[in-house]
Amino acid sequence: MDVSSSKSCCYLLSLTLLFFSCFGNNLSMSTNTSNLHGLVYRHCANQYLSTDRTGSLPQILSSLFDELVEQSSQSKFYETSVGDDYIAVSGLFQCRNDLSRDQCFNCVNRLPEMTVPAQIRLLGCYLHYKADGSQVSRLELQHKTCSEFKAVNDGFEEVRDGALAAVVSGVVEGNGFCDTSYESMHVIAQCQGNLEGCDCGECVTNAVQIAQDECGESISGEVYLDSCFMSYNYDGINEIPSNSNQGFGKGPAGNSSSGRGQAIVAGGAVAVLLVFFFFYMCRSSRKKSGG
Repeated sequence: MDVSSSKSCCYLLSLTLLFFSCFGNNLSMSTNTSNLHGLVYRHCANQYLSTDRTGSLPQILSSLFDELVEQSSQSKFYETSVGDDYIAVSGLFQCRNDLSRDQCFNCVNRLPEMTVPAQIRLLGCYLHYKADGSQVSRLELQHKTCSEFKAVNDGFEEVRDGALAAVVSGVVEGNGFCDTSYESMHVIAQCQGNLEGCDCGECVTNAVQIAQDECGESISGEVYLDSCFMSYNYDGINEIPSNSNQGFGKGPAGNSSSGRGQAIVAGGAVAVLLVFFFFYMCRSSRKKSGG
């Protein structure tokens, strides 16, 4: 990326972040560390690891897990490689950035006890190992859930999209982690510890697009890619099923929306365009510089 393109990207991102600061009353940081040990998903080992012919894999994995657990008392992200003359395994762990060191250690310490597959993710941390040198796209979808409960008011998607735009901006500004609330929408996103800048933003943007396309009007959703995750939840209509006559964001006068709500909807739409245009510029500049 050349200097002028880099400055343009930074300028656009600054505009986006400034936009959200103008809605400070509607955007607030929050932390939710309950149920950190709940299982999200687990995936089995790839074929290369599952056909270990030397019998050394159990010992290698034991050494790998010991090192990862030990490091989790000092760091929230760590990656390493362990092996012998026949097989090498690379592994990493990451904790949610808002966990304390003790919470991170306690979460990671549980993972080897759960008959660890190649990937296992709890709500507060995850562990991933693979044959050294094997490649997986950082944008590969690992897990997705969408709530069966739906919002029926037309304003829901605009507010949701404003919240998702906020988390894309926040995860870049927040060095790979963002936990925030926008109106009554709670959103959280985190990138793997070795992603920076546009790579992190691109990963979360892809997760956001999957949530928009596949979760639709679901009041909550979670998308986990190989190198990032994003989740959102509307904190007010968890009791409303998809066939309910109730809607999202109703004002005092039945179906009419408040002027404040309309401003947030319009602002959210503008923010979505700014964020996505920012990452489009970054990707385009990166391709040009690589060419």
